[in-house]
Amino acid sequence: MANLSALGFRVAISPDERAFFVELGARIARLRKQQDITQVQLAELLGTSQQTITAYEVGRRRVPVSNLSTIANALGVSIEELIGQEPKQTGKRGRSPKLQQQMDRIMRLPKAQQRFVMQVLESVIAQASR
Repeated sequence: MANLSALGFRVAISPDERAFFVELGARIARLRKQQDITQVQLAELLGTSQQTITAYEVGRRRVPVSNLSTIANALGVSIEELIGQEPKQTGKRGRSPKLQQQMDRIMRLPKAQQRFVMQVLESVIAQASR
């Protein structure tokens, strides 16, 4: 069966779907900014234009499923987090160990703050090994 939108037909979108894509776009914009990634840089990763990224971020265009993995990787999150779901547990029961929880929080910081945390950790480790 042919893709209707590829044939020039407008495919209706439900209010729930519209809300999902608006929220997804806002999440992409927020995560992109936290990682100090420009729309142009994200567009280059996806092989698209900056205008398309803008359309995704404001919810004017649907983000293709085929792009979710690339976007999630670029923004340092799982696909589940990108689409607004809680990430699945990785086989462990209960809460994550304290160190893992801290690492997860560090990974959500902007890149500049991540670099600062890494420098502090490296300094502490270097002093401890003397």
